[in-house]
Amino acid sequence: MKHTKPIRIIAYGKYLPAKVSSEELERAHNLPPGCAVRISGVQNRHQATFESNGFMGARAIEEALAQAKLSLGDMDLLIAAGATFDYPLPSQASVIKSELKDGLAVHVPVMDINTTCLSFVSAFEVAAKMLDGAQYKRILIVSAEIASKGLNSASPETLTLFGDAAVAFIVAYDEGNSGSSFWKAYFKTYSEGLYHTIIRGGGNVHYFRDNPYDEALFSFEMNGIKVLQLAKRTLPDFMAMVLDDLSLQLSDIKIIIPHQASKAGLAVSRRLFPFAPDQLKENIEDHGNCIAASIPLLLHQSIEKGEIQRGDLCMLFGTSAGFSIGALIFTY
Repeated sequence: MKHTKPIRIIAYGKYLPAKVSSEELERAHNLPPGCAVRISGVQNRHQATFESNGFMGARAIEEALAQAKLSLGDMDLLIAAGATFDYPLPSQASVIKSELKDGLAVHVPVMDINTTCLSFVSAFEVAAKMLDGAQYKRILIVSAEIASKGLNSASPETLTLFGDAAVAFIVAYDEGNSGSSFWKAYFKTYSEGLYHTIIRGGGNVHYFRDNPYDEALFSFEMNGIKVLQLAKRTLPDFMAMVLDDLSLQLSDIKIIIPHQASKAGLAVSRRLFPFAPDQLKENIEDHGNCIAASIPLLLHQSIEKGEIQRGDLCMLFGTSAGFSIGALIFTY
């Protein structure tokens, strides 16, 4: 068995903006009744109205801190893990921190990690490797995503899929060696899929001053068929490599929390791997794809429902724009 590091999730919190049903979305965009669920499998999602990324992230953090009975000053680092942001500069973590009650008085360092949909998983790995019980005892990870503002109203495939959410977790070095631990994180990037999921406008290639606003250029674009084809081809070897040096089988992992990329993507995973009936969790029908917030939101819900208990071996798993695949194994 590979050496593990004593890392423990000690608290979590979330913030969800107003719920929007598929029927409401269809009426708002003149879509045929029933098409949203048929296309994306999403019945309900949450969409920001007055909220910013910073506001939502701060509310999720406050809930996590209250649950842990800790303050911002008890944290050694705050990581904002996500793909959407309030401003190009400063960092989103700085913005979220400024929205907290003690954000202006407490000078905890912050950083951003953006690996799009896998940002929370990447941040968990970074935090696990930084936590040493000395300089870093507790690290806050927050994923605050507003996807609903970057969607093309002429693309039902993406318009009906995405939702907004913010989720925060506090991870700590487990000085008591209670059994909670970080096992391994593993990532691969297959750049042939770079342009399968993209927002072309807004960066230096299609700079906003040089390109008058065009909804298609400045909205999220996805070639779902090509993404699924690439996933089918790369996922089996990737999963084998994740488990290869751990002396584990997929059946040894009690709960798998996948990114809620799409209903079709989840179906592909179920066809490719011999998951037990209750092993692979889903919440896409009620929340849609919340980018980097999808995995921590489902993890939060699975813990709250009692589906994950202390001592359970868990995996966070998913794909992201780029095209990347990532997985992280830990004992809760």
